[in-house]
Amino acid sequence: MEQRISLVTLGVADLARARAFYERLGWRGQEVEETVFVQAGPMALVLWGRDKLAADAGVDDPGGDGFGGITLAQNVRSRAEVDAVLATAAAAGAEVTRPARETFYGGYAGCFADPDGHVWEIAWNPGFPLAADGALTVPDFGAAG
Repeated sequence: MEQRISLVTLGVADLARARAFYERLGWRGQEVEETVFVQAGPMALVLWGRDKLAADAGVDDPGGDGFGGITLAQNVRSRAEVDAVLATAAAAGAEVTRPARETFYGGYAGCFADPDGHVWEIAWNPGFPLAADGALTVPDFGAAG
């Protein structure tokens, strides 16, 4: 298997509400057959009905919020950008679950949950440089393996 992720699909309770939320963040998508596709750098974010996603994956969905032990993350270029993104998310209807603060790794980060409970971390990490196009480069930690 190639070391790459092509799509991240979020199961949502209300597709129109989810699309409107992400559009308030400035993201633009295309809806095709009750599915919204958003180009997100070299990959795509997909919004799809939670029940349809569970059925398609062949799993039972007990419902509840969108936290399933996974967080999405967006690294940004500065502390000020962390604050700005969290403010934009809150204004769009997100719940800020962890206000921005200094991190153990020398960065600055905070988290928000979208209307379906999917958690996003917004982080500035000086050890993970971003290219002009926003691509993240994992540094060489010098670890064996």
